[in-house]
Amino acid sequence: QVFRSQLSVSSVSDQDAYRAGLQPVSQWKAYGLSGYPGFIFIPNPFLPGCQRHWVKQCLKLYPEKPNVCNLDLHMAPEKTTDLWGQSKEQLRRKDSSKREPRSLLEKLRWVTLGYHYNWDTKKYSANHHTPFPSDLAFLSEQVAAACGFRGFQAQAGILNYYHFDSSLGIHVDESELDHSRPLLSFSFGQSSIFLLGGLKREEAPTAMFMHSGDIMVMSGFSRLLYHAVPRVLPNPEGTALPSCLDQPLASDLPLGSVIEHSSEEDWQVCAKYLQSSRINMTIRQVLAEGQKFPEESGTNGKGQAPSEDSYHENSKVKRHKPNTV
Repeated sequence: QVFRSQLSVSSVSDQDAYRAGLQPVSQWKAYGLSGYPGFIFIPNPFLPGCQRHWVKQCLKLYPEKPNVCNLDLHMAPEKTTDLWGQSKEQLRRKDSSKREPRSLLEKLRWVTLGYHYNWDTKKYSANHHTPFPSDLAFLSEQVAAACGFRGFQAQAGILNYYHFDSSLGIHVDESELDHSRPLLSFSFGQSSIFLLGGLKREEAPTAMFMHSGDIMVMSGFSRLLYHAVPRVLPNPEGTALPSCLDQPLASDLPLGSVIEHSSEEDWQVCAKYLQSSRINMTIRQVLAEGQKFPEESGTNGKGQAPSEDSYHENSKVKRHKPNTV
């Protein structure tokens, strides 16, 4: 059963919402699910054109060093310093009717921000950290505040890059030391099916669609539920891109806006990428206020995934049971 969720309208000023590229919180719609307390689903609350900023950041800026991506596992550092520059012409010329070699951006599977997740130990650590993007932190803080979590600190992010043959195995996000803070999830591009399960792996999940611009918040009881993304689906509107991504950005952005205008050239590259792809940003607070990481011996905190697909499952390649993460 779906019901309307109450938001904390007074916690986010209209000006701060505008600065983050969001509609005033009073105009958002938010929904909960019976049996899943703490789960909040917010259908696209972004202002026209503002989704484009986050897509461009995920493709052009956030994969840059010192952030970490799956390609670092088997490529020399100098080969992964400018994925955008190495890929943009190939992407712009791409003919969807032909099978062509994939650009480096199309080989991107994940990027980590802030406290970098250690895929071997499934932990974060104090000595593997880079500055968290200020624009994404501001967006996350406004969404968290609107959902009743004032003072949320965006400390770690995992960006996932999906294609039509990608999926994400069932898993629970429990590596953060503070589970009282919510997990925020933002989706852009093609649609997907999202499965929300229970506290145990074998509990039957509830399925729902995730469309471009949709936000999910997992908090409280729902913070440690199993979940998965079994399928990425073409835009249900039948067009190459969802109509919300066709909308241009307003020319007069508010003072202090974290949203930047994208050049038409940059957006052409992003749009071509999104015709067969979906981008998801998951943002977490790792530590409670004043909390520190426990001392660990014998590790430098920089272990990475044993393979490129440790987070994603590629349904055309892998047939075995999905990994948990």
